[in-house]
Amino acid sequence: MIALDVKNMSCQHCVKSVTGAIQSLDAGAAVQVDLQTGKVLVDSAAAAADLARVVTDAGYPAAVAKGPVPAAATGGCGGCGSCGCGGR
Repeated sequence: MIALDVKNMSCQHCVKSVTGAIQSLDAGAAVQVDLQTGKVLVDSAAAAADLARVVTDAGYPAAVAKGPVPAAATGGCGGCGSCGCGGR
């Protein structure tokens, strides 16, 4: 799971645009967008930097989020690796 911090998202059109940008890079990517926090969670084999680039190119400044992926996105795992999952 890759977490991105994305700016300038405010509506469902933004969600559709960001999701479309990501899926143009990886058609099979699963995308979760939280408008309130500006977090976009992506389950993809694509490189995190490439995902941030396509979202930025779509007009939404994006950066790879630092720190663990939110627990809700990983089925309870915070992505720290301490549970043996390797930080997935």
